[in-house]
Amino acid sequence: MTLKLAFEFLVLIGALFMGARAGGVSLGLWGAVGLLVLVVGFGVPPGAIPGEVLIIVLTVIMAASAMEVAGGVDFLVRLAERIIRKNPNQVTIVAPLVTYGFTFASGTGHIVYPLLPVIYEVAHESGIRPERPMAIATIASQQAITASPVSAATAAMIGLLASHHFGLIQILLICVPSTLVAVVIAAFVQLRVGKELKDDPEYQRRLQAGELQPPSRKGAGLTEAPALKRGAKASALIFFGGVALVVLAGIFPALRTVPGKATEPVLVGMPVAIAIVMLAVAALILTVTSAPVAEVPKCKTCQSGVTAIIGILGLAWLGDTFIAANQEVIIGGLSNMAKAAPWTFALGLFVASMLLYSQAATARALMPLGISLGIPAASLVGMFPAVNGYFFIPNYGTIIAAVQFDRSGTTRIGKYLLNHSFMLPGLITTVGGVGFGLLIAKLFF
Repeated sequence: MTLKLAFEFLVLIGALFMGARAGGVSLGLWGAVGLLVLVVGFGVPPGAIPGEVLIIVLTVIMAASAMEVAGGVDFLVRLAERIIRKNPNQVTIVAPLVTYGFTFASGTGHIVYPLLPVIYEVAHESGIRPERPMAIATIASQQAITASPVSAATAAMIGLLASHHFGLIQILLICVPSTLVAVVIAAFVQLRVGKELKDDPEYQRRLQAGELQPPSRKGAGLTEAPALKRGAKASALIFFGGVALVVLAGIFPALRTVPGKATEPVLVGMPVAIAIVMLAVAALILTVTSAPVAEVPKCKTCQSGVTAIIGILGLAWLGDTFIAANQEVIIGGLSNMAKAAPWTFALGLFVASMLLYSQAATARALMPLGISLGIPAASLVGMFPAVNGYFFIPNYGTIIAAVQFDRSGTTRIGKYLLNHSFMLPGLITTVGGVGFGLLIAKLFF
């Protein structure tokens, strides 16, 4: 390693550290600061802007934001609540499947927030230790991001692997079964986690102190909530219709083949196809439901999406610039290791995701390195679930929310920080997702 490369690497790590410390859009902004230092201070040419990825993320965000403003997200939450409450004694198995399914369909793990109090209430009313379903449901909502056809992380993979003739359908064929099986295994393991409520000292202390009421079936019905907006159901159906069309376009290339000006027909790439469909879906939702257009940029989905876009732009641009400037040294030093044991690249993805708190940013920042190392596209997709390392250090939003919503005190962050309720299900789902993903990649691709 040359001295210049070492200093450039320190700039990269410093930008990541400062961005992760501040959180939010600071991840992308500090990535841009690091890029500025590399370009001005070290004379490194700026790398390529991840344009296709940003376009996909932006257009999907517009469709999801339109659905939220029209009440579609509230409709989905109400539907999920009914499913969970219908199977109270199996909440540890049902809850993660529900959060997985809804994240898979919507492309965002933020849908888990309003479901967490429902999962807690159902578990507590059934006399089940709330930690068991709360922890795995939270983890499952993030695992599904690496299997969703409309998530920002999957968009990053589509853009990166398009030139390798590995598209959306191949990604789904590997990641859906691998992550889903891993979530189910973790859910069954959770059935044995922790003491029963009658034997848990912290829970009993809270009961005796009057901080909560003992389990009761009185609240087993649906919680009272304001009436849904008139176009709530329609917006959800339109959005899922767009998702289905995207998947079909991936399966049947003829759906995205146009005559063109030349004699040969033109095949529209998946990033462009997704962008067209999702923008049209957003327009259709707003027109059919008469939802207030001015509220779209103000909703939570749009705000979270803009944060993701800034993060991807800054970090991916910085990463591409650093790798391109030092490609020979980096690739030469890591190629032998990658050829001997390709799975070790998954460790790098996992560690990076612990710092970046973004599956999309992690994939966009490191997957190009995996491609440069000569790791097959199928294997990279098999390792894709490794970008779910956000849970390792328990300060991610959904983790904090789950701890706060569990009034029984069973879902907790331990005295030693890393001995928290999410560690076991997080490791099982991530290791299982990567293991099954690599196995599927090897057997069928």
